[in-house]
Amino acid sequence: MTLSRARSRSIVPRVTVVALAALLGGCASIGPYKPIEVSDVKSLAGTWKGVIYWSGNERDELEMTIREDGSYHFVAHEPVGSSEGNGKITISEGRLIIQGEKGAGVAALLSSGDERVMQIEATLSDNRHLSARLWFRP
Repeated sequence: MTLSRARSRSIVPRVTVVALAALLGGCASIGPYKPIEVSDVKSLAGTWKGVIYWSGNERDELEMTIREDGSYHFVAHEPVGSSEGNGKITISEGRLIIQGEKGAGVAALLSSGDERVMQIEATLSDNRHLSARLWFRP
């Protein structure tokens, strides 16, 4: 691996964290959602459904099932078929870190009354960026 590749790989998580922070700042100013601190991935267990936004303004439906150990399986329903994968969510320094077969990113949990929303920002292994907004569906 060249030094420039090593540097670019270390920059991706930082850029993603900055993008998520900016996004959450925007959410706080336009809606009633407030960040929730997550201390245990068990509290995320269940099925989350929502929308995944790909770079280029494309969007698809997304369903993510999170297990109590933080492992997850997702299915993105695309216009022509679907895409799926697996990964793991961990907590590091109070942040939700997503590491999957197809990329990595960060997530934040937000609430508004009884509604819980997970906001995800990630970079795929092919350097495409995505964001997703998922609602908890018990």
